Amino acid sequence: MPQFAANLTMLFTELPFMERFAAARAVGFDAVEYLFPYAYPKEELAAALRANGLKQVLHNLPAGHWESGERGIACHPDRVTEFREGVALAIGYAKALGCPQLNCLAGRVPEGVAREHAHATLIGNLQFAAAALKEAGIRLLIEPINSYDIPGFFLTRTDQALAIVEEVGSDNLFVQYDIYHAQRMEGELGATLRNHLDRIGHIQLADNPGRGEPGTGEINYAWLFKHIDALGYRGSIGCEYKPRTTTTQGLGWIQALVH
Repeated sequence: MPQFAANLTMLFTELPFMERFAAARAVGFDAVEYLFPYAYPKEELAAALRANGLKQVLHNLPAGHWESGERGIACHPDRVTEFREGVALAIGYAKALGCPQLNCLAGRVPEGVAREHAHATLIGNLQFAAAALKEAGIRLLIEPINSYDIPGFFLTRTDQALAIVEEVGSDNLFVQYDIYHAQRMEGELGATLRNHLDRIGHIQLADNPGRGEPGTGEINYAWLFKHIDALGYRGSIGCEYKPRTTTTQGLGWIQALVH
């Protein structure tokens, strides 16, 4: 049976962030993930995890000025120093939180930068980050994101991500496979998971259209959960969806779709 992690950036948003840990535990989650920890002291976050018996399975590397629309800087040639400083910061948080993997958002291609230059920058940054994280005992992930939700994002397809993994040449770089993004860009969910599970380090979910709970859209999650289980995936599946009402009221999908 799949093990689900509550994405605290997307779920329980009616509560202040630090109260979402207890809310996730109260409805049965034993793992959490979220976009960024950096606005909070490491000690405070670690205490919230311990107090609620939760494990943290994922957070992202620093991704630039999120509030002003940036979605990662890993492909930005003029911000390599900032990226590398962010890797060190993220490792410090991950160690304090017992987080086994970090996701790198490639970012939008900057205006006036040739795609080839952005690609070369991304490869160099990933080589640096993969090596630094490996030394720290932490896995590095990269995530394709659909170009409808984030126009101009550099990394949009699974095959592109796999080619980047190959080019980087590190055994510490994996794909974060978000089912919602993959459905919007390419489909072939079952075949992709079957063919590339060895390079998929983490899975996330939401339904399409609307990025709602599983069972609210076109994706056959009842079949997909059985398929993922049969393939032998033993990681967590991050619940990164937008509840139609409240998180708690919408959790019926777990009993309805997971057998």
